[in-house]
Amino acid sequence: MKNLLKFVVLLFSTALFAQAGHIMQGVGSVNMSMGGAATAQPLDISGALQWNPASISTFDSKIMNFDIGAFFSSPELSSTIPAGMMWPENAFGPGSPASPQVSGITKDDRGVSPMPALAMVWGKEDSKHTFGASAFGISGFGVTFPQETSLPMDVNNNPNPNWNPNDSNPINYPQNMNGFGHVESDYMLLQVGLAWAYEITDNFSIGIQPTINYSSLELAPNPLSSPSMTLGYPVSDKASAIGYGAQFGIFYNSPGGIKLGASYKTAQKFSEFEFSNTYLDGSAAPDVAFTMDYPAILSFGLGYSTDSFDFAVDYRQVDYENTEGFEAKGWTQTASVQGFGWKNINILSAGIQYKGIEKLPLRVGYTYSSNPIDKELAFFSLPATAVIKNAFQFGFGYHFNDQITLNGVYHHGASDGKTEGPMLNPMMASQTNPYGSVPGTKVGYEMTTDMIMLGVSYTFSK
Repeated sequence: MKNLLKFVVLLFSTALFAQAGHIMQGVGSVNMSMGGAATAQPLDISGALQWNPASISTFDSKIMNFDIGAFFSSPELSSTIPAGMMWPENAFGPGSPASPQVSGITKDDRGVSPMPALAMVWGKEDSKHTFGASAFGISGFGVTFPQETSLPMDVNNNPNPNWNPNDSNPINYPQNMNGFGHVESDYMLLQVGLAWAYEITDNFSIGIQPTINYSSLELAPNPLSSPSMTLGYPVSDKASAIGYGAQFGIFYNSPGGIKLGASYKTAQKFSEFEFSNTYLDGSAAPDVAFTMDYPAILSFGLGYSTDSFDFAVDYRQVDYENTEGFEAKGWTQTASVQGFGWKNINILSAGIQYKGIEKLPLRVGYTYSSNPIDKELAFFSLPATAVIKNAFQFGFGYHFNDQITLNGVYHHGASDGKTEGPMLNPMMASQTNPYGSVPGTKVGYEMTTDMIMLGVSYTFSK
């Protein structure tokens, strides 16, 4: 099964970037264009399978969806150290004047990432049973922040006369100068689900969806490992893990057009990531294991449909505070990071579809997400900066005939301000300063995201 999932991952060639915490706000062109709202408004099979398996009972044909998108992100990492702080220690030589304030911004240079989604539903008009299968990338994060080149010292450890302290990012200084150097992360989660829905009455359905997951994670440097006093933090290889879980849902579709839905996706329990580490000089570093589960999600939805409009709104709560890998925070006794320390978040998704133009439905969606990162713990989330507060989507569909529909969406998201907190140093941790906050320092990140996605929906002949 693990090899099969690896093959699917390679086939999709996907690199995902999340919107709400590390969770994708929607799946496929239609669901994304509705802001991710689908718990009580199953406009397409992808959104229904992702957010409420009970709602696939509304489809009475065999339908297949395939979507592919191009995702652009522009994270920025910034940091500041106050005047008078020697960073790195003795940067200007013994007896030199106190250092000035140093600050700078590093921009991500990752580029474009693909985002695929595949779904299928089997339904019949005269059956109370509906079945579905899906393969979605539902989670991910990743950054590529290059090492700072504007340094206070040259290769010979002499003061650099061309150094500009107002355009020099100390968090990206080389590790031998008390920075992290080149910072890179790649995390993705592919979820495969098999869904079953049953119509208890003509208007009320229940659904269940067992899920199996494949995830991979790569970190440079790897803060989950204990650093060497002389070689710093190592770089990890790409580790993988398998996880299992389920989703349950209920769906009510009234004759008057009002729709109600609720679903619960259990925490996806994963095996350990087993990292093989290498120091920057090429020597082997001790291996390390880390478990990072996917949080439980509780969703409630309201939908309303007329001849001309479809309206949908969803509310979700994401339980990071009870999820392994996210609930722990702070340093271990050997200066490795215990976990992200994220808070629970609330997500609000809303969308409207206008059907007044023949064969050309138009869609607008909005998504709001609270921030899971405490300011005092912002330092621990440098590898996972993809937190978007406000996202806007504009989409369309075109019905070529009764079998083929083309869908498209454009997305723009913004973090709406910087997530910022102090730099942390495990050597400074104490009972009164548990995370090792360095006085006067700042580290922060913000970003915008853009995406273009196209999808094809094919309904098989009955």
